[in-house]
Amino acid sequence: MDKNRIKYPDTLAYRSVVESLNSRGISIEDIAKITFDNQSSYVEGLTMGMAISSVDRVMHKREVLNNAMVGFALDDMANEGKLPEPLQTIVSNDIGVFGTDELLAVGISFLSGMIGVTNFGYIDKIKQGIIKELDTRNNEVTTFSDDIVGAIASEAGARLAHKDA
Repeated sequence: MDKNRIKYPDTLAYRSVVESLNSRGISIEDIAKITFDNQSSYVEGLTMGMAISSVDRVMHKREVLNNAMVGFALDDMANEGKLPEPLQTIVSNDIGVFGTDELLAVGISFLSGMIGVTNFGYIDKIKQGIIKELDTRNNEVTTFSDDIVGAIASEAGARLAHKDA
């Protein structure tokens, strides 16, 4: 196989991420609400429509799609009990010192620089909206999903802040 001739499947990757979000009960609007709530004090005239548009733009970036697909796949595998031990136990229980879930998320939030990373840290700490709901689900592994959602929201907020600066 000639790896140089394979084109990145942008549309399929985007659809895959949207389907993964939807299957977890997460909408673009849920993510945009977090973006809006965190940026409305800083971005003058911010509307929900602007937040939704920013989330959608962020979700079309390949780096975001790559990290989201990997994180969702790991959550899916953990939900099916298909990760090798001790990784299965670590991911299934979202053990705090694991940090790989946050590492994937920081990769998303860093696309717009430090504002995205600090946004992510704050969002990860307060766990609002759909993130809180994901983090407290009892019979579903969402170790990566909650952080991916937070990272997309933080990156969308960073985009808006940069445009407003």
